[in-house]
Amino acid sequence: MEFPVVRRLIDAINAHDLDALTATFAEDFSSLWPAHPARSFDTPEQVRRNWEFILTQFPEIRISVTNSVVSGDEFWGEFHYVRPGTADMRGVIIIKVRGDEIIQSRFYMEEVEASVLPNPMPGVEG
Repeated sequence: MEFPVVRRLIDAINAHDLDALTATFAEDFSSLWPAHPARSFDTPEQVRRNWEFILTQFPEIRISVTNSVVSGDEFWGEFHYVRPGTADMRGVIIIKVRGDEIIQSRFYMEEVEASVLPNPMPGVEG
């Protein structure tokens, strides 16, 4: 992980530290959800409100990055949100950094399905 601000963000979320979490975002921050455009928003204040709600709903939530790559000013991370008592979430978040602040996040996160679906390609192993 080459961007210290991303490590600070993950540590702040796992510590449930809303002040430290909010401090990682630039004033001109934007959150984009390309597959769910109605979820997109701007401002670090909205990040704080969202995480305040999430931490209330899932007080034992923990997140980790299971794989990542850095390209220029972007961190592409495969995230795993463990939410005891409900479905985990997994997906990719692309975080754009300017200096030591996050200026944009693009979310491709989904809940992990509870049941295993049959292989969509019968006769093909794996």
